Amino acid sequence: MTAVPVLLYHSVADDPPDWIARYTVTPRVFTEQLDRLLASGRRVVPLRRLVSALRGGPPLPERCAVLTFDDGFADFYWTVAPMLSERDLSATLFVTTGSVHVPGHPPEGGSLLPPAPMLNWRQVATLDALGVEIGGHTRTHPQLDAVRGRRVWEEVSGCKRELEDAVGHQVTAFAYPHGYSSVAVRRKVREAGWTAACAVGNAFSSEGDEPLRISRLMVRADTSVEVFQGWVDGVGAPVAPYPERLRTRGWRAYRRGRAALGRPVGGPPSA
Repeated sequence: MTAVPVLLYHSVADDPPDWIARYTVTPRVFTEQLDRLLASGRRVVPLRRLVSALRGGPPLPERCAVLTFDDGFADFYWTVAPMLSERDLSATLFVTTGSVHVPGHPPEGGSLLPPAPMLNWRQVATLDALGVEIGGHTRTHPQLDAVRGRRVWEEVSGCKRELEDAVGHQVTAFAYPHGYSSVAVRRKVREAGWTAACAVGNAFSSEGDEPLRISRLMVRADTSVEVFQGWVDGVGAPVAPYPERLRTRGWRAYRRGRAALGRPVGGPPSA
């Protein structure tokens, strides 16, 4: 089964807030990684191309990769987008709508993400017009598999509605905050109209992957050159799909229990 590296980034900055620093790469490192990816002969394709292949459409190129970015940090507009444009590379940006703001005003929708420079709605619309695929990342960034009742629906459908109002057309790709989902969550995501959704998994995707649980490889501040090169070469991680790990189920049960007691477990931007 062909290994497809779907790379997950968060912030690209030299001086990020402490809470996101572990999941941030510097512009210098990001530049090196893009150049390494291209030098390897990998072809960067849009996420929608992978999703089409997962759903029985045209097969993927033999050596390809996908770039994705979570949360909606302002550095995507000022730093990442120009680098991608220079290299004519596609990417998908998953936006937490509660952290987006009207230019000159603070966010109004609320967000569980700590303070950081985030995109404004004008920038989101501009990125969309420039060809960046805008996707959803919920309204407030909760651990969806640990919340109950109507909140899951409000998070996934409300996010979709807000993004479509901003860009003026349908958006179809979603990413689970922290990478967490469950069968019930994925059902709500599908019912809300999302046709593809990314998890984390720290695994390669493939043409046999699940469209509503696409595996990604998270690039962190401590991702070494050797590890990144391994991903570029198609080694160093499992290939999806594979059964959900027992450890993952146990961690979900623990988080749900803590949430029910009003003492939710904090988590990084991924799992």
